[in-house]
Amino acid sequence: MNTQAWNYLTDMDGVLVHEEHMVAGADEFLAELRADGRPFLVLTNNSIYTPRDLRARLLASGLDVPEGAIWTSALATAKFLSWQRPNGTAFVIGEAGLTTALHQAGYVLTERSPDYVVLGETRTYSFSAITKAIRLINAGARFIATNPDATAPSLEGALPATGSVAALIERATGKQPYYVGKPNPLMMRSALSVLGAHSEDTVMIGDRMDTDVHAGIESGLRTILVLTGIATKDSAECYPYRPNMVLDSIADLLGHTGDPFGD
Repeated sequence: MNTQAWNYLTDMDGVLVHEEHMVAGADEFLAELRADGRPFLVLTNNSIYTPRDLRARLLASGLDVPEGAIWTSALATAKFLSWQRPNGTAFVIGEAGLTTALHQAGYVLTERSPDYVVLGETRTYSFSAITKAIRLINAGARFIATNPDATAPSLEGALPATGSVAALIERATGKQPYYVGKPNPLMMRSALSVLGAHSEDTVMIGDRMDTDVHAGIESGLRTILVLTGIATKDSAECYPYRPNMVLDSIADLLGHTGDPFGD
């Protein structure tokens, strides 16, 4: 294999930043990728923020990542829907990251007989909006969710996230959502499409076995698990699949991005 051809997909929370603080060495890692001309995308299942918002958040943590190098589950969802039904309509529960992505994809947001109900993440889930979503799905709207994450982290502790609210709506309607974000390989394939990269030449770096590593394996990518976020060495052993490499931190890749696996 050509060791000069590696492209990188990396999760954001737990890999590059942790509780709003930069993971030590993350800035040097990104600088090394840039210096070597290695294409990369920063991935996140969080659909709340636009790439511009996330760029500002990363800058505040000391990381300079261009908007074009950030790929969210909201962008992946909008891309998927534009493939499925160009210029369609949707009732959306979510924040600016999701509504902006759908608008840019040519979608009209409406409560009147939408093609889709699209559920994303928000810190202020509305009972009336959830009720409206249930009624629209019962009336025939197709159910899409940006990601299956049941909880989201906060400084005060876990918060209910998209997967939890999707479960509520599924229970009320009997209709399962189609999840676009990780671990759906669609998230990875859409990111590869943005990079113009192939799976056999791409590495996925993540801090979760159930989303990052799972999606990477199912997409045919090499996978690296770092222990600066959710996973531990012990918890990783509980899964029936393995990453190609387990590292304490992304800093352990410094000086090895050209040949991370020693091929």
